[in-house]
Amino acid sequence: MKQSALRTAAAGVIGNVLEWFDFAVYGYFATDIGKQFFPESSPTARQLLSLAVFALGFAARPLGSIVLGMVGDRIGRRALLTLSIGLMGGATLAIGLLPTFAQIGVAAPLLLVVLRVIQGFSLGGEFTGSMVYTTELASPTLRGLVSSSTAAGTTMGFILGSLSAWAVNRVLGHDAASLWGWRIPFIGSVLFCVAGWLLRRGIHESDAGEKAAAERPPVLASLLADIRPMVQTFGIVAMTNAAYYVTFTFAVERRKALTGEGGEVFLLANTVSLMVVLCAKPIGGLLSDRIGRKRLMIILTVVTMAVVIYALHILLYGSPREFVMGQVLMAVPLGMALGLQGAMVVEIFPLRTRVTSMSVAYSVTLALAGGTAPLLSTWLIDVFKNPILPAYAIVAYGLVGIIIMIPMHETNGRSLDT
Repeated sequence: MKQSALRTAAAGVIGNVLEWFDFAVYGYFATDIGKQFFPESSPTARQLLSLAVFALGFAARPLGSIVLGMVGDRIGRRALLTLSIGLMGGATLAIGLLPTFAQIGVAAPLLLVVLRVIQGFSLGGEFTGSMVYTTELASPTLRGLVSSSTAAGTTMGFILGSLSAWAVNRVLGHDAASLWGWRIPFIGSVLFCVAGWLLRRGIHESDAGEKAAAERPPVLASLLADIRPMVQTFGIVAMTNAAYYVTFTFAVERRKALTGEGGEVFLLANTVSLMVVLCAKPIGGLLSDRIGRKRLMIILTVVTMAVVIYALHILLYGSPREFVMGQVLMAVPLGMALGLQGAMVVEIFPLRTRVTSMSVAYSVTLALAGGTAPLLSTWLIDVFKNPILPAYAIVAYGLVGIIIMIPMHETNGRSLDT
């Protein structure tokens, strides 16, 4: 019996909701977690250490992308999706139960690092594996729209993470949230894990996945042969993800920290703005099916570069209302770009080791540009005392992206079984 498009989309969405909920919660509670696991550091050093652990989760993605990508290419997409959600769920629950520095000493931050590495490892195969799965099963004329559903799962995770952080601070108050309340979302996320595992264990394998598993080409040779689409992936993805984490993680956490309280107003504003991202993603996917992914991606890159300097200024120094306006300015082009990128990146890779090559390219790009964005932004502002420097870094990523994308051929409609 043929699997419904709804079941396919749901299987892709649920894992990304869990994976990015966990990453978002850590980002929004980074300062509070830093107090529990790096108590002897200065406030600035503590924030940098906690953000460095956040970035470490992304640094672990390339290793996960190779190992889990091989599972997806050699055993099947379904096996990859089931394994990745189990790893992430287990590591996240463990973080929620992890003793603090005051209880077990230096073992606490070391265990935190290990668990973040496991989270990053699982994420290295989850997002790209689910994106490949949903795109391969979609009609060629609707790939952008269908694959945007998987991308929407990441935003749903961020929304739930932001909403959870707001609710914990609102209900418990800043002191209790900082002391123990931050654990609640981590422990509660096990519900997503169970639901996702149950949903995914019964999904069908894609025809392209079965064909790839039967071929089993040498991994290293395939990776080396895919250098060109890997570089193209950087051009497509780097600026968007750097801008996303600056806008929806770094800016929120910095304003929350500067208030000296829970910063509930900025967490709530962030949740509202992420709704705009969620709505923009399917629009970007659908438009890319109509006018071309390359053309639309270049347009959105230019728009983001044009607004990011002003947007970052009001994000860091504006009123709560201006904060929302700055996020919305970024949310529309970023959401549309993220909605179309999945299909675009899947379409540039050949079948033989598609999951592995795409996962490595995507994970390395996010490790370099996305996961380090909050840490780099904090360092640039604190060292050079210039709040606009992170915006210039985003513009630089955009320029590199445009240079890489201009010579590319349009990807729409390409056959995915070769």
